[in-house]
Amino acid sequence: MAPRKMSNMPSVNPSKLLFESQSVSAKFIDPSGEIVERQIEIRTHPITGRTCRISFSRIDEKEPGTESLPRRPPGADQTDACPFCRPRVSSQTPQLHPDLSSAGRLSRGDSLLFPNLFPYGSYSAVSLFGNTHFVEIGHAAADSYANSFINCSQYLAKIKKHDPRAIYMAITQNHLPSAGGSLLHPHLQINADRLPANHQRVLLQRANDFYHQCNSYLFSSYLDHEIAEGSRLIGTTGAWEWMAAFAPEGFFEIWGILPQKTSFQQVAAADWQDLARGILNTQRFYRKLCRNGYNLGILAVEMPSSRLELRIVMMVRSNYAPWVRSDHTGFEVMLGDMTTFNGPEQTAEWARPFF
Repeated sequence: MAPRKMSNMPSVNPSKLLFESQSVSAKFIDPSGEIVERQIEIRTHPITGRTCRISFSRIDEKEPGTESLPRRPPGADQTDACPFCRPRVSSQTPQLHPDLSSAGRLSRGDSLLFPNLFPYGSYSAVSLFGNTHFVEIGHAAADSYANSFINCSQYLAKIKKHDPRAIYMAITQNHLPSAGGSLLHPHLQINADRLPANHQRVLLQRANDFYHQCNSYLFSSYLDHEIAEGSRLIGTTGAWEWMAAFAPEGFFEIWGILPQKTSFQQVAAADWQDLARGILNTQRFYRKLCRNGYNLGILAVEMPSSRLELRIVMMVRSNYAPWVRSDHTGFEVMLGDMTTFNGPEQTAEWARPFF
């Protein structure tokens, strides 16, 4: 049942949101000798103006490694070498600079946060869920996720106070090596910088332009359209509204929007708990698809004039298993158009039972 409610980007009219799609067809003679026609839908992302392609003819393709959920990854039981497992975490991970915390590491429940030994920016950190070395997709405890997110938000609050110009903030996760994870032990990555990443720069500009011209929030307006249209809505967890992305830039891409909240510091503990429930619902859906790798990310620009609302993005990645095909081909890497095989409306239909 339907619920209630980077760089060189193309120019988009900021005064309205356009959910545009068009179809092209390919005609050829198949091996049986018959003339066939295959439809490809090209959708334009209402926020960024980027295009993606949906190749419906491949929807029934049996991708190797997804007939069943892959076995536990190598190293799932090898805790002795993991620097994130206790007691080694206290001796093999770095500590925060005293300007940020005299304790060296931040804790919230079972979560422990410390600097990233291999940073990606000025303020780069890791937030562990707990001491469980490997957690199957969809099996994490909601409290562990929520505590890890709260740990992240408290760290980012300290950065904001220490360095008010480091306003470009992000919380991300890579689950398993196929999604870019270097360690199996569950953790979130946190980053804050004075310089924006491509997505932060583009989304902030789009959101602020839209607000100044329409006097309304960009993602809230996007959400209003999706509530009215209905086919891509999935469900709600607290104030978070979940939907399949209209123009996906990854396989089975799902968004959670927190309307009119533009700062991590505006998110209450209950909101983080509700976010954790939505993430786990989405993971269980991915698990049902026999997928074990995924990425998630949530961005913020911590400045009073920002109208960029909080939105979490989740997408599956190629399975971490032998002989599995990558989810990025030359088309994505060289042409810049993501190509997926099923429509977002079907993604939403399949995902709703998990909410």
